[in-house]
Amino acid sequence: MRSYKKELLDADDIPKELLYQNLHELEFINKYLGGHKVSLHGLKQLLRDKSKSYRIMDIGCGGGDSMKAIAHWAEKNNYKIELIGIDLKQDCIDFAKKNCEKVQNARFVCDDFRNAFSEKKPIDIVHASLFCHHFLETDIAAFIKTCRDNKAIFLINDLERNWFAHYSIKFLTQLFSKSPLVKNDAPLSVLRGFKRPEWRAIIELSGAKNFSIKNRWAFRHLIIIEP
Repeated sequence: MRSYKKELLDADDIPKELLYQNLHELEFINKYLGGHKVSLHGLKQLLRDKSKSYRIMDIGCGGGDSMKAIAHWAEKNNYKIELIGIDLKQDCIDFAKKNCEKVQNARFVCDDFRNAFSEKKPIDIVHASLFCHHFLETDIAAFIKTCRDNKAIFLINDLERNWFAHYSIKFLTQLFSKSPLVKNDAPLSVLRGFKRPEWRAIIELSGAKNFSIKNRWAFRHLIIIEP
């Protein structure tokens, strides 16, 4: 059964040094355990026209590591993109700005992800990596509908709830992590994740019809929901 226990990262008053340590380690995990590859695999399916400039919004952008990975991939493959990162924590935005200071066409907004479409210029793709499991099923379904209403593709990269993944990441983080947030939140994140039938139920609750759910390494779901 899915856990609804809050992660430490969801707190409002995290000391900056602990938060930054957490963001550094999350970037390492995403880079070396294949997390970024899942998002890039999805973008490869969606960015078909190299003459077009795509506007991509990363909701819950955290330390900006996903945006940095996407920007490097796009540059290497000659895709034109504009990146917007949105996060509720100003400390995350400050970290992300520094982390992405060499990334062109990237900017950051401190705001709730539900306000992602407050800008006048349309967004082509909304990207969410390790973000959706922080929310209730009804919250996710409502945002999927918002994306559809704004004609944006929603690309989700998130954890699959799986006993082997839970105990594996718990062992690895206890062994190698120096962050108390990562040690607590990494295994809990897996328990807060969704199984494929649960994702299907959430998407169907939103009213979306055009979507795909794929299992990717390591214990991730790649979900693409089109308007």
